[in-house]
Amino acid sequence: MSGLELVQVTADDYIRDVLPHSAELWSYGRGFEEYVADFRTTALSAYGKRRFRTVGLRVDSRLVSSCKRYERELRCDGQTFRAVGIGAVFTPPALRGRGYATALVGALLDSERASGIDLAYLFSNIHPLFYERLGFTALPSRAISIRASSLDGRKLDAVALSRHEWPAARRCFEALERQRPFGLRRTALVWDWIEARRASAPAGRVDLAVRRGRALAAYVTGRRDVPADAYVVDEFAFADDTGRAAIAPLLRVAAGDLRKVVGWLPPDVARDALPAGAVKRRREGIAMIAPLSAIARSRWRDRKDQILRDRSDRVWSTDAI
Repeated sequence: MSGLELVQVTADDYIRDVLPHSAELWSYGRGFEEYVADFRTTALSAYGKRRFRTVGLRVDSRLVSSCKRYERELRCDGQTFRAVGIGAVFTPPALRGRGYATALVGALLDSERASGIDLAYLFSNIHPLFYERLGFTALPSRAISIRASSLDGRKLDAVALSRHEWPAARRCFEALERQRPFGLRRTALVWDWIEARRASAPAGRVDLAVRRGRALAAYVTGRRDVPADAYVVDEFAFADDTGRAAIAPLLRVAAGDLRKVVGWLPPDVARDALPAGAVKRRREGIAMIAPLSAIARSRWRDRKDQILRDRSDRVWSTDAI
């Protein structure tokens, strides 16, 4: 395409030129001002100022497609890889069918590869074949639904997971994450960003924890979706076997009078904290990965078969972008 250019889009330009059009797809019932506020929460966070930006494809000076870019790190077998997450790939309806989104993602992958990024990842809400043609592979992505009444109903001294408890939640999460060799690494910046997102969307949130002295034995985060009669889990973590046994009762308390607990199937180290439930493939938020560097491609070849056979998700929904 003549005049094609991959460019950085300022936050103000993105709000003006993209969000009014993408709101129909991704506002999920929020008003436009709230939709914009959620974007600003990320863009203005400490993480956003250093690790997040919006990029676009210009053709003859016209913005024809755009996406969000998130810098993260991936742990795999004791090694850390530089990763870039791609989110909200968007082309205005009037410009679709001309290959602009394909050109945008392709140009971005070429740029990241040239700059030394090891891999790219995303969460697809459209048919994964679009991204597979660009070199991505879909990872196991499943959802679980559990009857709340089937969860352990024993009494717990559950407390609200406040901002004050956030450092303890981080230590609890990291204790669990050390047990698995593959996952997105959460730096202090990422934890601050997650907390900012959590604090900016309080409606329906129920985040609970169980203390053990000055530490946390376990916590759960999620929200009450009353129309769906469900408590939707974002993530949970536990520090040891005692904490593991507290997860089901915590979820029962969080669900309250709602009929079910739903969410992404948790990673393997956390799966046995839940009863069997009903598990099915997700149609949205399908995790996909594209190794870019030589070392990432080599490690992917070594681990690919095992990862694709795994029935658990490799990431928590909290990390979805």
